[in-house]
Amino acid sequence: MKFSVRIMMMLMLALMLASCGGKKRIVTKKKQSKAKTERVVVRHERPTSTKPSAKTSTDKVPGGTTSGSSGNLNISEIYIATYSEIAKNNMRQHKIPASITLAQGILESGSGRGRLAVEGNNHFGIKCHGWSGDKIHHDDDASQECFRKYGHAEQSFKDHSEFLTSRGRYGDLFKLDLDDYEGWAKGLRAAGYATDRKYPEKLISLIERFQLYIFDEEVLGTRKVKTRSTDIANNLTHKVIPGDTMYSISKRYNISVNDLQKLNRMTNSNLQVGQVLIVK
Repeated sequence: MKFSVRIMMMLMLALMLASCGGKKRIVTKKKQSKAKTERVVVRHERPTSTKPSAKTSTDKVPGGTTSGSSGNLNISEIYIATYSEIAKNNMRQHKIPASITLAQGILESGSGRGRLAVEGNNHFGIKCHGWSGDKIHHDDDASQECFRKYGHAEQSFKDHSEFLTSRGRYGDLFKLDLDDYEGWAKGLRAAGYATDRKYPEKLISLIERFQLYIFDEEVLGTRKVKTRSTDIANNLTHKVIPGDTMYSISKRYNISVNDLQKLNRMTNSNLQVGQVLIVK
């Protein structure tokens, strides 16, 4: 009888030990599961921690100006502001209207964004005929044609002027008045500068849209403020008409775009037809 009791006690002790051993294994599994979950989280977070927090590059515009400093001017207005003085200097020296030079530059170079302008500083698409300087090849009328490559854009403007003055077929252009931009635009097409039948209309449209004739008037000394405004409360004002931009108005009244915005407490360059702006 005592022997049977001892056997029963030993069996119960063995069962209790076995039960405790099972619980330890369950705890171990839980710890391993937790460790795996933490590693997964780390792997998902790593790409986020190495991702750049901000863009550091700046978009370039003609002449080395960055888009951040260009205010509210569009790309063609930036081009004009960058190269207008060069065009005026060439007008004084070579007797070619600055308005024509700027309009051709905008049209031929895509306002300085075309490949020839960006990589070759060639703003007028002048080819290599009789050229001994650096060259750039570009698809035009034929594949990989040879174009002149310049060190600076100013050289391209100068070469454009010398190109027109040195070729006899453009001689009739220099008989025209320097403020006759329509005659110059049509004369270029007639002399064979461009094959596009609408080339004159395109130049004239650019000149009138951006009021490039103002630069001709400045060189000729005939610049006059056109009075499409009234003097109200001791302030000179301008009433916006179709086609006006902040840039064109600023040029008309010899005031910067920033000052024009400050005078009118504007935060952008948006205009509405009929809007009255203080310009002085």
